[in-house]
Amino acid sequence: MKDTPFIGRETEMERLKGLLSKKSASLIIVRGRRRIGKSRLLSEFGKEMKSLFFSGNPPARGTTAQSQRDLFAQQLQRVGIPGIKSDNWGDLFWHLSKQTQEGRILIVLDEISWMGGKDPLFLGQLKTAWDMYFSKNPKLIIVLCGSISSWIEKNILSSTGFVGRITIDLILEELSLSACNTFWQPKETRISTYEKFKLLSITGGVPLYLEQIRPNLSAEQNIRDLCFTKGGLLVREFDEIFSDLFSRSKGIHKNIVTCLASGPKELVQICKELGKSQGGLYSQYLDELVKAGFVKRDFIWDLKSGQQRKLSRYRLSDNYLRFYLKYIAPHRVKIEKGNAPVSMLNQLPGWEGIMGLQFENLVVHNFKALWKMLNLSGEEIVMDGPFFQTSTIRQPGCQIDYMIQTRFHNLYVCEVKFSKNPIGTKVIEEVEKKIKRLKLPKHFSIRPVFIHVNGVEERVLDERYFDKIIDFGQLLH
Repeated sequence: MKDTPFIGRETEMERLKGLLSKKSASLIIVRGRRRIGKSRLLSEFGKEMKSLFFSGNPPARGTTAQSQRDLFAQQLQRVGIPGIKSDNWGDLFWHLSKQTQEGRILIVLDEISWMGGKDPLFLGQLKTAWDMYFSKNPKLIIVLCGSISSWIEKNILSSTGFVGRITIDLILEELSLSACNTFWQPKETRISTYEKFKLLSITGGVPLYLEQIRPNLSAEQNIRDLCFTKGGLLVREFDEIFSDLFSRSKGIHKNIVTCLASGPKELVQICKELGKSQGGLYSQYLDELVKAGFVKRDFIWDLKSGQQRKLSRYRLSDNYLRFYLKYIAPHRVKIEKGNAPVSMLNQLPGWEGIMGLQFENLVVHNFKALWKMLNLSGEEIVMDGPFFQTSTIRQPGCQIDYMIQTRFHNLYVCEVKFSKNPIGTKVIEEVEKKIKRLKLPKHFSIRPVFIHVNGVEERVLDERYFDKIIDFGQLLH
């Protein structure tokens, strides 16, 4: 069977291949959202060397520290290391190290939090095995891989036991739009950017979701098969995300993302809507969602100093989660029974508004491509991101879809709009109103930028209001 083509990840692969020129063993972290392609990246990287992959069991009732060790021993047997007792991790790691003493070898411990989360001795014995055995092979690379970034950060990256031992902490983000476009090959030039964005508003840049796209079908047919047909991948994906990653408190995490589905909110707003008192516990849950790659925390910053402030909003940055909550969940029972009407896609309430939020996510995820379109380099950018100004007695509130502040006191105020029709001059009034509300320091220049998909009316161009009008669909050509 032919492998699915490996798409994107050039930068990440370059970082991994850089390890091959080192003269010492490497212990690295690879983490990111479920389905983001961690295992596939490592599998591609490992094609040029001996590679040994191990994985923990997903959380389930009855899973114990012993059952995880038993599974590891079984996996050792499958790679030619039989008859190992699974009484403790120290012995398991020692036997593995004896078989990996020489030569270029890649060892991947996948879903590391599942593997060792139930055994308090796991990480200590791993650290000891690294110091005493594994690190003695200068051509050995060990990867600690996982979806639960908060566990990795707390137990490995912030642990004194691993200080100075981690060579790379590689976080996988969504694929760029240019990489996403490849999933429509060989028909990508015949399919409109509007149709592609309809699908991307659901899949985001998540590789496994994009692999399900069938270019010979329309966006509507693809969405129906994936989201509104019994057995469709994206029908049950929501449940699997939360049972795998947040098994102990999945109900709370679900409530939080549901609250954020309608738009960004501050912590106090989230707690109020959920009927909870504001405290450290919900900050922790939100932090876990941020580290898992589903939510972003956007901080306000002081324009005069260019310094980040404490005030922030949480934004549901994962397009699939929002689409599920808004459109799949309300019809889940019908879908599971196979009774979802064919006309459902024609009756998605508030679709244009939701598409606006989804498109904003895609723009923000592809910020480096936007910088390039604006001829900006990373060195001259002080701060960037979605920006909001809270309302007070002295100043009105305002919200900017995306803003860039440069060292040269330029503010690029970016308005992002998704529409199937060309945008009219009303957008100029909207942006001007936002700019007038901004509390600007002296000597700052304002550069309005408009980002769209399906064109603008000629009158918008004639006004010459915007410093730059960007068709973001260029990234899908």
